[in-house]
Amino acid sequence: MFAVIRTGGKQYRVTPNAVLKVEKLEAEPGATVTFTDVLAVGSEGALTLGAPTVAGASVTATVVAQDRLDKVIVFKKRRRQNSRRKNGHRQHVTVLRVAGISAA
Repeated sequence: MFAVIRTGGKQYRVTPNAVLKVEKLEAEPGATVTFTDVLAVGSEGALTLGAPTVAGASVTATVVAQDRLDKVIVFKKRRRQNSRRKNGHRQHVTVLRVAGISAA
């Protein structure tokens, strides 16, 4: 069984026991998070698409950790102007383990 959920402006295809990194959520490690914004639910050849969401469907996940991704270097250069800027950015993410998918 799988589901497509939307969180943080992005869509994720999730299965039970899957570990995924999503945009930062305000939750402590060990807490349970429920996603009701389920766009599609599928199992053995059957697919249910929402318009825009599947009514009554939800995905529960457990927060494993609050983490940060690898550093991304932002380098800006204006040629022939002797102008350079170098910045780094580390995005905050929440690591989740999917506990279950409820299609109702």
